Formats: sequence, C-alpha cells, structure tokens
Amino acid sequence: MEFDQQFVEFIVKALVNKPEEVRSERKIDEQGVLITVFTAADDTGYVIGKSGKTAVAIRTLLATIGAKANMRVSFRIDAPASSTRRGAMGDDTGTGTVAPVAVAAPQHANTDADLDRDSVDSLTF
Repeated sequence: MEFDQQFVEFIVKALVNKPEEVRSERKIDEQGVLITVFTAADDTGYVIGKSGKTAVAIRTLLATIGAKANMRVSFRIDAPASSTRRGAMGDDTGTGTVAPVAVAAPQHANTDADLDRDSVDSLTF
C-alpha cells in the first residue's frame, strides 16, 4: 500500500464511528492517482463534513502530498446505496418530491383579554 493511500485511510478511520469498515482502492491512470474510500453508510457524512469542508481539506492535503511526488492525487468517497442521504429537493425518499407536512392548529388563540397590559406599558424605548 502506497503512502498516499495509507494517509487517506488513517485520516478517514480517525473520523468515522466504524473504522473497521473503512477500505480504499488506489488506481493510476493518465490523469494521476485516484484513491476511492469506502465507508459504512452511516459514516459517509463524517468523511464529507459540513458543506463538504472535511472532504475539501483531505483533498488539499492529498494535493500537497502529490506535489511532493510530482503527481496529481485525487480523492473520491464512495457512498453506499443504502446511505441516508437526502434526495435532490430535501426529501427522504430520493425521488425529488417533498411529502406534505401536517400542520397542527393552534391550541389556543391569543385574544386581547389574554394580554398582560401592565408588562407592555412598562416598556421604554
């Protein structure tokens, strides 16, 4: 196993809850090196990070390692098909349609009789 692949596995295993399920593949082609990381379905989000910032940071570190060896190193996260990723429109089904949400009617509507006028009158602006 090459250094860049070991490096990626080390970082990803430190991020996820199930490090024993992390594995990676390294492929070399005319564009450079591609390292694909496979994780458990629940751990994919930890590797991607909020707004993809963790994945971008890993890619930045790999670019530095690749520059030292004078090659291009890319990083890819293989999301399992059973992952809990949301669909295109924020739905849980992945179909692009959002299920209607039932809105409960308010239990008690405020009326003028319910207002505490003393607390409002004591306000100063």
